[in-house]
Amino acid sequence: MLTLHEVATITSKGQITLPKAIRNALGVDRGGSVAFDVQGDQIIVSRVQKDAHEDPAIGQFLSLLASDIRNGKNVAGLPDELAQAMRKALSSHVDLELDIDGDVEL
Repeated sequence: MLTLHEVATITSKGQITLPKAIRNALGVDRGGSVAFDVQGDQIIVSRVQKDAHEDPAIGQFLSLLASDIRNGKNVAGLPDELAQAMRKALSSHVDLELDIDGDVEL
């Protein structure tokens, strides 16, 4: 188990800079996130995984969708032609930077 002892000074705005050795040990860099957990008189600092954040609206939507699928409501299979076209498109390269030719209907 890695053991480190580093000291950081709190600024007038209540901010600290995580020492490089700590950032390296946690595997975090610029834009990364850390969590602070207080256990008695100790603070545990840990890396936050990027996928750790859960959007409550997405969670509720997925629950509603799962319920509809279970109950056979509001969800139907794709028409065969559309499903086949989608499978065929999977093997095609698409350049998302190109302009769209022709009319687009939304």
